[in-house]
Amino acid sequence: MILTKREHACLVIEHEGASLVIDPGSFTAPFTAENLAAIVVTHEHADHVATEHLDRLLAAAPGAVELFAPAGVAAEHPGYDWTIVVAGDVRAAGPFALAFSGGRHATIHRSIPIVDNLGVFVNETLYYPGDSYTVPERPVDVLAVPSSAPWLKIGEVMDYLDVVRPRRSFPTHERVNSEIGQRMANARIQRVTELHGGTFVALEAGDSLDLD
Repeated sequence: MILTKREHACLVIEHEGASLVIDPGSFTAPFTAENLAAIVVTHEHADHVATEHLDRLLAAAPGAVELFAPAGVAAEHPGYDWTIVVAGDVRAAGPFALAFSGGRHATIHRSIPIVDNLGVFVNETLYYPGDSYTVPERPVDVLAVPSSAPWLKIGEVMDYLDVVRPRRSFPTHERVNSEIGQRMANARIQRVTELHGGTFVALEAGDSLDLD
């Protein structure tokens, strides 16, 4: 499997001639995905799902594309054929096995409603928690680590890494950081990842990582 990081929270995974897109949101520049099999949206916030991306990707797809998301996403974007998933669900789309976990977005502030959020395990290799600190039930080879957000404190990210202890990690959800702030966040993520014998990869938009 090959992972390509797009801006902010969006990831594209290629495997056996098909593609999976995760969280194509408003902070992400337009992109293409060859032989698109499925799109996963972790939650309804605009930086994780944008109709412009959905429409473009679906129009370019050569065949049927499965769309997986929590109920809140389907309610916010009713014009699409969503498959609603909840924590504990396991689904397949082409060569991709998807296992969903979590259930709730991290708290931003007590005055702001908490929405549904699902993390996703892809082919038992890549884990992406969306906007949460959900700890998966199995060991993690590659962890996509949120590195900046209104709900995030870097000490909590470090605590999360201290529990998950992935073999490899890379940063996501970085667009609200300055360049200096992102370097600081990367250094903290790298420190804890390496503390447990893992490897940190400072992916930026357009960079790819071999997940095999």
